[in-house]
Amino acid sequence: MPVFGSCAGMIMLADEITDGADGQETFGGIDMTVRRNAFGRQVDSFERTINLDGEPFHAVFIRAPWVERTGPEVQTLATDGGRIVAVRQGPLLATAFHPELTPDRRIHRLFTAIVEGTLR
Repeated sequence: MPVFGSCAGMIMLADEITDGADGQETFGGIDMTVRRNAFGRQVDSFERTINLDGEPFHAVFIRAPWVERTGPEVQTLATDGGRIVAVRQGPLLATAFHPELTPDRRIHRLFTAIVEGTLR
């Protein structure tokens, strides 16, 4: 089933968490290790342009995670300063940032294509 998780949703889709709360569990599904609150606390939230599949994308990071490790089936979609901030594995999509807070709908169109089955 297609699933899209942003920010805490990325953490929930990770098979493994670093710096998680005691006893924190995930749904899993994406072969990755995610560092919880990697960019800092709420006051450290920020916006900036990142690299999304070779194109600029204005991203909003709010107490965001980042991906520290990906498995061989995981596709990296976006990076920020060398850190992985968006991934896809099959029908699962995850971003460390909040694409719903910007007018750019590329991430949403990607997920729609996954749901419709037009993107494999």
